[in-house]
Amino acid sequence: MNHDLEKPKSQDSVVYTCPMHPEIRQNQPGMCTECGMNLVKIRNSKSEIRNPAHDMDKHAGHSTRMFFRKFWVSLILTIPVVLYSDIARNVFGVRLSFLEIGNWKLEILIPAILGSIVFFYGGWVFLAGAWREIKARLPGMMTLIGIAISAAYIWSVYAVFAGVETLFWELTTLITIMLLGHWIEMRAVSGAQGALKELSKLLPDMAEVIRNGKMETVPLSELLENDIVLVKPGTKIPADSAIIDGDSDVNESMVTGESKPVSKKQGDAVIAGTINGDGALKIKVANIGEKTFLAGVMRLVAQAQASKSRLQILSDRAALYLTIVAVAGGLVTLIAWLIADAEVGFAVARLVAVLVIACPHALGLAVPLVASISTTKAAQNGFLVKQRLALEAARTIDIVLFDKTGTLTKGEFGVVDIWILGGQTKTEVLTLAASLDAFSEHPIAKAVVTKAYEIGLLLSEPKRFEALKGKGVRAFIDDKEIMVGGLALLESMQIKIPEELEKQTQQAGQKGQTVIFIIKDRVLLGALALADIIREESREAVRALKNMGVRTSMITGDSEDVATWVSKEIGIDEYFARVLPHQKSEKVKALQNRHLKVAMVGDGINDAPALTQADLGIAIGAGTNVAIESAGIILIKNDPRDIVKIIRLSKMTYSKMIQNLFWATGYNVVALPLAAGALAFKGILLEPALAAVFMSVSTVIVAFNAILLKRRKL
Repeated sequence: MNHDLEKPKSQDSVVYTCPMHPEIRQNQPGMCTECGMNLVKIRNSKSEIRNPAHDMDKHAGHSTRMFFRKFWVSLILTIPVVLYSDIARNVFGVRLSFLEIGNWKLEILIPAILGSIVFFYGGWVFLAGAWREIKARLPGMMTLIGIAISAAYIWSVYAVFAGVETLFWELTTLITIMLLGHWIEMRAVSGAQGALKELSKLLPDMAEVIRNGKMETVPLSELLENDIVLVKPGTKIPADSAIIDGDSDVNESMVTGESKPVSKKQGDAVIAGTINGDGALKIKVANIGEKTFLAGVMRLVAQAQASKSRLQILSDRAALYLTIVAVAGGLVTLIAWLIADAEVGFAVARLVAVLVIACPHALGLAVPLVASISTTKAAQNGFLVKQRLALEAARTIDIVLFDKTGTLTKGEFGVVDIWILGGQTKTEVLTLAASLDAFSEHPIAKAVVTKAYEIGLLLSEPKRFEALKGKGVRAFIDDKEIMVGGLALLESMQIKIPEELEKQTQQAGQKGQTVIFIIKDRVLLGALALADIIREESREAVRALKNMGVRTSMITGDSEDVATWVSKEIGIDEYFARVLPHQKSEKVKALQNRHLKVAMVGDGINDAPALTQADLGIAIGAGTNVAIESAGIILIKNDPRDIVKIIRLSKMTYSKMIQNLFWATGYNVVALPLAAGALAFKGILLEPALAAVFMSVSTVIVAFNAILLKRRKL
C-alpha cells in the first residue's frame, strides 16, 4: 500500500519556514508562497503547524509591501551616499561642498551614518534570512547576500577609522537594488504560484441555511453536516451535498476540467465550490471541512508541491554546490587580488560581486516554480498530480495499458442493436420490452428502459406482471401476452430462432453481447443486443495517443472474443483477455520486460497492484473518490482523453524546466569570471550593484518563463 498521503511521523511536529519570510509557516517542505524560496525546518512545535492554504491567504501581499517600503526608504538614503562618493566626483563630476563637524568631514560622516541605516534597516531581512539558513544547515541565497553586505559594511566601518576608501556607496546601492529585485521577483512568483490559493477561492464565504423554518446567513465555518442550504442561481455551492429539491445545471469545470454544465436533479450529489446555474436548489450538507472533495484535492495538491522531481533534486543540489563554490570562489578572489597588491577596498568589492552574482535564487526557482504551475494546471484540467515523479515519467511513456471496464467502456449495459421480424418496427419492439422491464431491477432491464426514455418512447401499462425465474418476464398489454427474456425463454416455449436472426445473435455472442428476445402471443417479434457501452472518448484518446507515437493496450477479464471486438472497435494495438485481478501486475511486468515504459489506467482498487507496478499509475477518480493510494496521478472524471493531456503537460513541464535551468546557470557561467575581475586588465569590471541587477534579472526571466506555461493549452 502506498503511504504517500500519510504525514511522515518525523514531520508530525516540524515547522518549515521561509528564510526571507518567517511569517510563512507550514507542516511540510515546499516553496515560499511569497518569494519561491525553499522552506527550511526551524524547530519542533505542534502548536505552530498551520494549513498551507491558510498561510497563503493570511499573509498574501504582506511581505511584498514590506520589501517595496524598504526599497523606497533605502533609495532615498542612498542618493546622498552616492552624491558624496568618488564615482560621483570622478565619473559624473559632482562635487559637493565639504564641511567638517569636529574632525569629521561630511563626505565621510554622511555616507557612514546613512550607510549604517540602510545596512540595518534595508539589509536586516537578508541578515536574518542568512541566519535562518545557517541554523537549518542549508546555506543558500540569503547566506551569500548576508556575507556580501556584511563584508562590505565591516570593511567600510574599518575604512572610516583607517582613513582609506570605503564601500558605502556600493553597499547602499547593492541593498537597494536587491530590495527592488526581490520585490519584482516576488510579484512574478506570486503570479506564477498559487495552486492552493486558487483552490481555496472556490468556496463561498457565507451560506444561506434553513434552520427551524427560518432562513439565516452563516459563515462557512459554522455550517454543519445535515444542514439544509438554499443555493441561489449563479452562486457557489458551499459544501459537498445532496439535492433534496430543485433542478439546475451546475458548472463543475473547476474540479473536473469539463466546461459543459452538468444537469442536476433531486437525489444527485453536488461538490463544494462548483457554481449553480439558473435553478434554485435546496441541498442537504453531507461533508464539511476536511471531509469535502475540495479539501481532498487541496491535500493532494499540497502533497504534490511538497514532493520533488528528479530535475528539482538536481537543481537543489546544484544550488547548494553553487553556494559552496561562491563562498570559496569569493575567498580565492579576495586573496588573489590582495596578493596582486590591489587595494583592500577593491579586493573586498570583488568578493562582494562574486557572492552576489552567484546567488542561486534563479537556480532554486527554475524547477519548483514550473512544477508548482503544472500542478495547478493539472487540477484545472481535470486530473490531480499526487507525485511529481509521476508527472515527470509521463513524457517517457511508450505504452498505455487500459483496464477495459469503467475506463474504455462505461461499465454499464446499453442497447447496441435492435433486430425485428415479421414487419414490426424497432420502436414497437423496444416499447414492448421496456414496458415490461420497467418493473425489473435487473441491470439489463434498466438498460432497456433507459434506451426507451432516451428516444422519448411512451411506455404501456402492463397487467398481470409475472417474473419467470431464470427465463425472463411476462405480462399482458392490450390483452396480448408479452414475454421478454433470454435464450432459455425461447427454449421453454419451443420457439426456433429464424435463420436470418440466428446469425446475428451468434455474432453478438462472439462480441460478448447479451441478447434478449421479445415474444407476443407466442410469436417472436425481434431481439435486442446489449453490451458494456464503449465510450466515444476512448476512440478519441486512442487516436490521439497514436498520433503522439504512444502504443495502447487493453487488459480485461472478459473472453477472447469480447477483447478482440472491443480492441477493433477502439483501435487498441494489443490486449490481454481472461486476466484475473491478481494477474494484472504480471501483464504490466510482461510489457516492461519488453523494455517498454508502461502507464497503467485503472480504478485504483482491483487494479492497485498493477498501478503500483507500472512506471506511471493513473487512477480513475470517479467523481468524488480522490483518496486512491496506488496511483501517482488521479483522473477526477472517467475520461481517457485526459491521459493525452497528462503526457502533453509532462512534456511542456520538462521543456520549461530545461529552459529555466539553462537561464539560471548560463548567466552564472558568464558573470562569475567578470565579477571576480578576470577582465579587469581591459577595464571591464562588474560592480556589486550591477551584479545585483544581473542576479535579479535572471530570476525574473526564470519566473516569467515559468508563467508562460499557464497560457499553454493542453
